[in-house]
Amino acid sequence: MMSKRVSSFLVLIVLLIQLGNPVFAKKTDLSQTVINNVRTETIGRADKMLDEKPVTVTASHCKRSAGGTHDFYSEGDYWWPDPANPGGPYIQKDGQSNPDNFSDHRLAMIRFSDITSTLTSAWLLTGEIKYAAGASQHLNAWFADTLTRMNPNMLYAQAIWGRYTGRGIGLIDAYHLVEVARSAQILIDRKAIPDKEAGAIKEWFTQFLKWMTTHSYGLDEMNAKNNHGTCWVATVSAMSTLVGDETIRQMCINRFKTILLPTQMADDGSFPLEIKRTKPFGYSLFNTDAFCNVAEILSTPKDNLWTFTTPDGKSLKKGMKYIFPFIKDKATWPFAKDIFIWEEWPVRQSSLLFAGIAYQEESYIQTFLKLPSNPTHPEVIRNLPVRHPVIWLMTGEK
Repeated sequence: MMSKRVSSFLVLIVLLIQLGNPVFAKKTDLSQTVINNVRTETIGRADKMLDEKPVTVTASHCKRSAGGTHDFYSEGDYWWPDPANPGGPYIQKDGQSNPDNFSDHRLAMIRFSDITSTLTSAWLLTGEIKYAAGASQHLNAWFADTLTRMNPNMLYAQAIWGRYTGRGIGLIDAYHLVEVARSAQILIDRKAIPDKEAGAIKEWFTQFLKWMTTHSYGLDEMNAKNNHGTCWVATVSAMSTLVGDETIRQMCINRFKTILLPTQMADDGSFPLEIKRTKPFGYSLFNTDAFCNVAEILSTPKDNLWTFTTPDGKSLKKGMKYIFPFIKDKATWPFAKDIFIWEEWPVRQSSLLFAGIAYQEESYIQTFLKLPSNPTHPEVIRNLPVRHPVIWLMTGEK
């Protein structure tokens, strides 16, 4: 029989090996279940991405943009030419995206996020430096290379022809930088990319973060009363975590507790402002994901947003209990069907993943794993900016 001393020694050796391994994961069975599920697919996708060349905002330009070659530009989704006034200011059709609007930069950013996060995930899973080098190439093109880098602002996002050259609401396009920031943080912390490049990446995010928290567009988006305000906090939280700005992180925590949760959630755990939209189910999923993304980014053992409850009883746990039955069986949704992409929802919502781990709710994780892992519809992809489990589950204990 093995002595207690030898047994303890072996346990210590195993623990030391794990702690020295860059792929040391959160030690929960549910986390490991997810990691095992996505491992083969993630590595396979990463292998195909190794030959993909960076595509930044400088690869295309719209003649309607008021910005320059290095400026991000997009146009408001629900705005269309006015049949009664051709060539005049666009008119709004809520919930109906105009396919002719310029979206090259948005699509490039979504592609960038997917490639960077997938390659970083593959590096965590395998330890093979080729994946980190591939991710580094794309990060360098977007944030460091003076020929291809994006200017650190979104002055010209979600413009409306004939009305606005850019809007605060356009900052929601930056939501796809959340997993980019997460990936960069992992690679930088583990010295997987050169120090000079790491410094340039952090400097870019520092400048963008300053713009988001001081420019009138950023402040407009911060004060939005619906999912836009939630997404602003999620984006700022990820960026401030990367650059180590604890003041802004604390501001985001306070905003979650005193503004987002108290003003957006109803007593039953729903989000009334999302339900009022023409796509109530999709927007409810989207905002629930955003809330859970914020909690995952900002929570610490000393300040856990997953367990936070407002004085009148509002909490993420209540929000998940409200939405989960409808994710599990969409046919029970009591409100109107979305006017667009109703059939495509739900997919692997980040709320299921993060809440499943936080609350140790196996039903959330099992439902998550049964849903589509790689949706193909552009609108679904656009509304799923956090979709790479490995970079969230394999970064060590908080």
